[in-house]
Amino acid sequence: MKKTLVSALTTALVVGAASTTFAAANPFEDVAADHWAYDAVAQLAADGVIEGYGDGTYRGDQEITRYEMAQMVARAMAKNGVSAADKAMIDKLAAEFADELNALGVRVAALEKKVDNVKWYGLMRYTYDRTRVEGQKDHKNTNDFRLRLMMDAKVNEHWTGKARIEYKSDMDSAKNSTGADGNIFLNRAYVEGTYGATVIDLGRFPAFSTVDGGMVFDDEMSGGQVVFGKKAQLKLFAGRYRNDDLIDGKTSTLMGIEVDTDQSKKFKAGAAYYHLSNKDAFENADYAGKLYDAKKASIWEVGLGYRFDKNFALNGAYAANTSGDIESKHRRAWSAQLDYKGAKLNQVGSFGLYAAYRHIGNYAVLAPTYNVGARDNKGWSVGAKYTIMQNVFLMAEYFDGKQLSTDLKKKEIFTRVEMYF
Repeated sequence: MKKTLVSALTTALVVGAASTTFAAANPFEDVAADHWAYDAVAQLAADGVIEGYGDGTYRGDQEITRYEMAQMVARAMAKNGVSAADKAMIDKLAAEFADELNALGVRVAALEKKVDNVKWYGLMRYTYDRTRVEGQKDHKNTNDFRLRLMMDAKVNEHWTGKARIEYKSDMDSAKNSTGADGNIFLNRAYVEGTYGATVIDLGRFPAFSTVDGGMVFDDEMSGGQVVFGKKAQLKLFAGRYRNDDLIDGKTSTLMGIEVDTDQSKKFKAGAAYYHLSNKDAFENADYAGKLYDAKKASIWEVGLGYRFDKNFALNGAYAANTSGDIESKHRRAWSAQLDYKGAKLNQVGSFGLYAAYRHIGNYAVLAPTYNVGARDNKGWSVGAKYTIMQNVFLMAEYFDGKQLSTDLKKKEIFTRVEMYF
């Protein structure tokens, strides 16, 4: 009767300190029913030496199901101020369960290290954008809030899982405008492998045209990408891509190659080619009153840049789509931009300024990175970025030019606050 009572008491202590997931298992299954350890643990519990996990939590060792006894002994060993009798009992238990304690220690360390391998970070931002087109009474305003959560999860020494969750809310309607179903949207989910100077991305990953600073492409695509080199680089990618501003949002096959010199040097240069194909969508695309009349887009581009000193840099790029039966102005794009300094997240008071002239034909780009004067526009853009406090940017940009498809004058004001965490 006494032994039954002690066993029940000890089992309850273990289960209560651990997790309800252990309720169906016998925590002393490897310990003989008449083993002296039952009485020893019961005495230590009565003396207040064994008290579960102290803070009531059950961390990395939650996956261990065979070493409950050794786990309780380990907690007792870390206890200060125990009596001599209890200390002798703990030492005896430690000797009895030495192998289990060693195995338990290794397993806990591995699990808690694994928890540290998952890192979360993100940003919150508010954007206000006002667009005015000549002759149009109704102005287009954007007034939204966006939250992005990013995760990096280390798989092993070479591979890391990456994801980005996004929520976008229209501040005027107070509705979630991320997707048609009104749910939070997972717009990135991929694995990245690093082998020396080679980086491999597989899944839905972020693609960026480095050669032009994002003039042609800054968006997500599904497929694969390989980048060779840490300074001068060769980039190859292929997969499926969809853009609502291009060929009515039809999903297309996208392939590309890009070659860049070292971007950290005073002078840099690069070249790229993008091949986007969707026979039905392209042949039926009607833009500026004329059919595109081709099965693909073949975009070639070059980029150049020169840094004068630590403050000033000049960058330019030119792209042309050699496919499609539309006017030349819709099949070419170019940009010339002068940058001064640059805002840094960890330096309060730092700032950056830019001035640019751009011509962005609709069928010469895929998803340009610009906040103002993006696709189907030509004209001047100016902007400023200021670090108002640590990890917080304030941005303002202005565009003055024309729409290429209508030849109407267009003005755009863009403001944003970004907070990183």
